[in-house]
Amino acid sequence: MKYVVAFVPLAIGVGCTMVGVVTGDPREIVVGYSFAWLWFGLGLLTTGVVLTVVIARNGRRHAVANARAAGEASQRENQARFLSRLDHELKNPLTAIRAGLSNLDADDPTVGSIDGQVMRLSRLITDLRKLAELRSVTLDLAPVDLSELASEVVDALGETPEHAGRAVTLGFPRAPRPLPRVRGDYDLLFLALYNLVSNSMKYSSASDTIEVRGSEGDGTVTLEIADTGRGIPNDEIARVWEELSRGRGALDVPGSGLGLPFVKAVVERHGGTVNLESREREGTLVRVNLPV
Repeated sequence: MKYVVAFVPLAIGVGCTMVGVVTGDPREIVVGYSFAWLWFGLGLLTTGVVLTVVIARNGRRHAVANARAAGEASQRENQARFLSRLDHELKNPLTAIRAGLSNLDADDPTVGSIDGQVMRLSRLITDLRKLAELRSVTLDLAPVDLSELASEVVDALGETPEHAGRAVTLGFPRAPRPLPRVRGDYDLLFLALYNLVSNSMKYSSASDTIEVRGSEGDGTVTLEIADTGRGIPNDEIARVWEELSRGRGALDVPGSGLGLPFVKAVVERHGGTVNLESREREGTLVRVNLPV
């Protein structure tokens, strides 16, 4: 309908012209225009046309961007709602299964295996829900000293039975000045770094080297977590950030495939970036960049 309305002025003009021609209206309007000003008129007309095209294209671009953002927001909301409902719906059946297993022979390997898988499924669903909620949770922002954060992470991991005795080398500058603080959510950054250092420990042996290094760049602070562990096959590196993705070389180590996606979500919520380099049987380097 709006296109029809656009042609109404043209239709009126055509009608008036036909009436004038039929009645033989002899009146004329003569417009004088200085040739020197012709170029100004042409420039003004061209500018108007170009501006019209640019405004129309920007309008379409913004409309597409807004539609994409709205679609992504709706997708995240639907995912969070689905995972929350899944967590709620499976909690009772899983609890019932564990209760039933408690009445069976605890020394039976099959019973122990089923109980372990039930617990793993319960943790997996909870972790998926938390990961979905992380993308919208409000951050508790405050200045964070990343060297102190790294030291606390290493101390916390050293207290766990599976990582007791593992040595991690910390390398943070003190001269001529320490690293600037970043503005972030301390607890979330702690969990992200904990995941990365824990991964280095899990996928390396006691004789391997693990280093956590910090450096300052152009308006950013970079954390590097490096190890000389088993590394990641080249064809699997692109998938490490996908939820529930686990490589063929990691199947012998307990895990959910949600650690690195969690790290990526935390870093991106802080306006930073994270990338990974690895060579199989040589080691892995994860680099986290956070704005100062």
